[in-house]
Amino acid sequence: MTAVTNWESNLTRLGLTLPPVAAPVAAYIPAIRTGSLVYTSGQLPFVNGELSAVGKVGAEVSTEDAKEAARLCALNALAAVHALVGLDAVVRIVKVVGFVASAPGYNDQPIVINGASEFLAEVFGDAGVHARSAVGVSELPRNTPVEVEIIAEVK
Repeated sequence: MTAVTNWESNLTRLGLTLPPVAAPVAAYIPAIRTGSLVYTSGQLPFVNGELSAVGKVGAEVSTEDAKEAARLCALNALAAVHALVGLDAVVRIVKVVGFVASAPGYNDQPIVINGASEFLAEVFGDAGVHARSAVGVSELPRNTPVEVEIIAEVK
Protein backbone atom coordinates (compact mmCIF):
# COMPACT_ATOMS: atom_id res chain seq x y z
CA MET A 1 0.00 0.00 0.00
CA THR A 2 1.40 3.42 -0.94
CA ALA A 3 1.20 6.39 1.38
CA VAL A 4 -1.29 9.10 0.54
CA THR A 5 0.54 12.33 -0.28
CA ASN A 6 -0.65 15.69 1.02
CA TRP A 7 -2.22 16.68 -2.29
CA GLU A 8 -4.21 13.43 -2.36
CA SER A 9 -5.45 13.77 1.21
CA ASN A 10 -6.26 17.45 0.64
CA LEU A 11 -8.32 16.62 -2.47
CA THR A 12 -10.11 13.89 -0.51
CA ARG A 13 -10.82 16.34 2.33
CA LEU A 14 -12.30 18.72 -0.27
CA GLY A 15 -14.46 15.88 -1.63
CA LEU A 16 -12.67 15.93 -4.99
CA THR A 17 -10.80 13.54 -7.24
CA LEU A 18 -8.72 14.35 -10.28
CA PRO A 19 -10.87 14.19 -13.41
CA PRO A 20 -9.69 12.77 -16.71
CA VAL A 21 -7.71 15.29 -18.75
CA ALA A 22 -10.02 17.35 -20.92
CA ALA A 23 -9.54 16.57 -24.60
CA PRO A 24 -8.07 19.52 -26.53
CA VAL A 25 -10.64 21.44 -28.59
CA ALA A 26 -8.02 22.70 -31.07
CA ALA A 27 -4.38 22.18 -32.11
CA TYR A 28 -2.56 22.00 -28.76
CA ILE A 29 -1.67 19.60 -25.95
CA PRO A 30 -2.97 19.87 -22.38
CA ALA A 31 0.47 20.30 -20.77
CA ILE A 32 4.13 20.36 -21.70
CA ARG A 33 7.32 20.13 -19.66
CA THR A 34 10.46 22.11 -20.31
CA GLY A 35 13.26 21.73 -17.79
CA SER A 36 11.77 21.87 -14.31
CA LEU A 37 8.58 23.63 -15.39
CA VAL A 38 5.23 22.29 -16.58
CA TYR A 39 2.99 24.70 -18.47
CA THR A 40 -0.66 23.85 -18.93
CA SER A 41 -2.81 25.03 -21.77
CA GLY A 42 -5.77 27.11 -20.73
CA GLN A 43 -8.25 24.88 -18.94
CA LEU A 44 -12.01 25.39 -19.00
CA PRO A 45 -14.46 24.50 -16.20
CA PHE A 46 -15.49 21.13 -17.62
CA VAL A 47 -17.31 18.64 -15.42
CA ASN A 48 -17.97 15.29 -17.10
CA GLY A 49 -17.41 16.87 -20.51
CA GLU A 50 -19.84 19.77 -19.95
CA LEU A 51 -19.08 23.38 -19.01
CA SER A 52 -20.18 24.24 -15.47
CA ALA A 53 -21.40 27.66 -16.65
CA VAL A 54 -21.63 29.70 -19.84
CA GLY A 55 -21.89 33.41 -20.49
CA LYS A 56 -20.29 36.63 -19.32
CA VAL A 57 -19.42 37.27 -15.70
CA GLY A 58 -21.42 40.22 -14.45
CA ALA A 59 -24.30 39.38 -16.80
CA GLU A 60 -25.39 35.71 -17.18
CA VAL A 61 -22.86 34.39 -14.63
CA SER A 62 -22.49 35.62 -11.04
CA THR A 63 -19.12 36.34 -9.47
CA GLU A 64 -19.60 33.38 -7.08
CA ASP A 65 -20.45 30.96 -9.92
CA ALA A 66 -17.45 32.23 -11.89
CA LYS A 67 -15.22 31.77 -8.83
CA GLU A 68 -16.38 28.14 -8.62
CA ALA A 69 -15.71 27.78 -12.37
CA ALA A 70 -12.15 29.06 -11.81
CA ARG A 71 -11.72 26.41 -9.11
CA LEU A 72 -12.82 23.74 -11.60
CA CYS A 73 -10.39 25.13 -14.19
CA ALA A 74 -7.56 24.76 -11.66
CA LEU A 75 -8.65 21.19 -10.87
CA ASN A 76 -8.57 20.41 -14.60
CA ALA A 77 -5.12 22.02 -14.86
CA LEU A 78 -3.89 19.76 -12.05
CA ALA A 79 -5.27 16.77 -13.95
CA ALA A 80 -3.20 17.82 -16.98
CA VAL A 81 -0.06 18.15 -14.83
CA HIS A 82 -0.76 14.79 -13.17
CA ALA A 83 -1.19 13.04 -16.53
CA LEU A 84 2.16 14.38 -17.70
CA VAL A 85 4.44 14.06 -14.64
CA GLY A 86 2.33 13.08 -11.62
CA LEU A 87 1.39 15.54 -8.90
CA ASP A 88 3.95 13.95 -6.56
CA ALA A 89 6.57 15.70 -8.71
CA VAL A 90 5.16 19.19 -8.05
CA VAL A 91 7.55 21.35 -6.03
CA ARG A 92 5.34 24.44 -6.18
CA ILE A 93 2.81 26.29 -8.29
CA VAL A 94 4.76 29.17 -9.81
CA LYS A 95 2.12 31.17 -11.69
CA VAL A 96 -1.57 31.24 -12.49
CA VAL A 97 -3.05 33.17 -15.41
CA GLY A 98 -6.81 33.55 -15.39
CA PHE A 99 -9.06 34.96 -18.08
CA VAL A 100 -12.58 36.15 -17.24
CA ALA A 101 -15.18 36.74 -19.97
CA SER A 102 -16.51 40.01 -18.58
CA ALA A 103 -19.69 41.97 -19.18
CA PRO A 104 -19.11 45.69 -19.88
CA GLY A 105 -18.14 47.45 -16.65
CA TYR A 106 -17.35 44.24 -14.76
CA ASN A 107 -14.06 44.61 -12.87
CA ASP A 108 -13.94 41.90 -10.18
CA GLN A 109 -11.69 39.57 -12.20
CA PRO A 110 -9.29 39.13 -9.24
CA ILE A 111 -12.14 37.84 -7.06
CA VAL A 112 -13.11 35.32 -9.75
CA ILE A 113 -9.56 34.01 -10.16
CA ASN A 114 -9.27 33.72 -6.38
CA GLY A 115 -11.31 30.55 -6.94
CA ALA A 116 -8.27 28.98 -8.61
CA SER A 117 -5.69 30.56 -6.30
CA GLU A 118 -7.43 29.60 -3.07
CA PHE A 119 -7.99 26.06 -4.35
CA LEU A 120 -4.31 25.58 -5.24
CA ALA A 121 -3.31 26.77 -1.77
CA GLU A 122 -5.81 24.31 -0.24
CA VAL A 123 -4.28 21.46 -2.24
CA PHE A 124 -0.56 22.29 -1.90
CA GLY A 125 -0.36 24.58 1.16
CA ASP A 126 2.46 27.12 0.94
CA ALA A 127 3.70 25.43 -2.26
CA GLY A 128 0.38 26.39 -3.88
CA VAL A 129 0.84 30.12 -3.30
CA HIS A 130 1.89 31.72 -6.59
CA ALA A 131 2.31 34.79 -8.78
CA ARG A 132 -0.80 35.58 -10.80
CA SER A 133 -2.55 37.58 -13.48
CA ALA A 134 -6.34 38.02 -13.70
CA VAL A 135 -7.42 39.39 -17.07
CA GLY A 136 -10.84 40.51 -18.27
CA VAL A 137 -11.65 39.60 -21.88
CA SER A 138 -14.66 40.03 -24.14
CA GLU A 139 -14.93 36.40 -25.29
CA LEU A 140 -13.58 32.97 -24.40
CA PRO A 141 -13.86 29.62 -26.22
CA ARG A 142 -17.27 27.91 -26.11
CA ASN A 143 -18.76 30.91 -24.29
CA THR A 144 -17.06 29.79 -21.06
CA PRO A 145 -16.88 32.47 -18.36
CA VAL A 146 -13.39 31.52 -17.14
CA GLU A 147 -10.16 29.96 -18.43
CA VAL A 148 -7.12 29.22 -16.25
CA GLU A 149 -3.57 28.09 -17.01
CA ILE A 150 -0.85 27.24 -14.53
CA ILE A 151 2.91 26.91 -14.44
CA ALA A 152 4.24 24.35 -11.96
CA GLU A 153 7.81 23.70 -10.89
CA VAL A 154 8.48 19.95 -10.77
CA LYS A 155 11.27 17.62 -9.64
